[in-house]
Amino acid sequence: MKAKPLWSPYLAGVGVGLTLLASFYILGSGLGASGAFSHLTAALLYGVAPAYTESHPYWGNYFAAGPPLNDWMVYLIVGTFFGGLIGAVTGGRFARGIEKGPAISVGWRLVLALGGGALSGLGARLARGCTSGQALSGGAQLSLGSWAFMLSVFVGGFALAWLVRREWS
Repeated sequence: MKAKPLWSPYLAGVGVGLTLLASFYILGSGLGASGAFSHLTAALLYGVAPAYTESHPYWGNYFAAGPPLNDWMVYLIVGTFFGGLIGAVTGGRFARGIEKGPAISVGWRLVLALGGGALSGLGARLARGCTSGQALSGGAQLSLGSWAFMLSVFVGGFALAWLVRREWS
């Protein structure tokens, strides 16, 4: 299947904005992703060691409001995965492979991707939220901390991109 043109970023931005507005209206909270992974981890840990999980000071909190897989964020992540998959297939952009620059091996690219993902997840838990929740939900509420954080993320990203640009060219 031939690749179709990408969506307009403006149209996609309006779609994300309307989804965020609907989330505030229907659920009473904004969007975020990192909490879903904690709920999933709590459910998996419970499957292996239920007594330990329920008595643990951190993981036990995920059972206070019922089974952790009943949280709406879990369904948000599942829907995001399948929505992305459907979009890639219908847009003619679904293909097996690993995106990387010519100066890096596939193995090293996977190590760096896994390490970066683990550090991002740890940072999201320590900060009690992920960048999507911070940028979208906090930014929509005009939180000064959210705006300062996202400005720092973009400045840091541009600075780091300059340092690693040779890996992708």
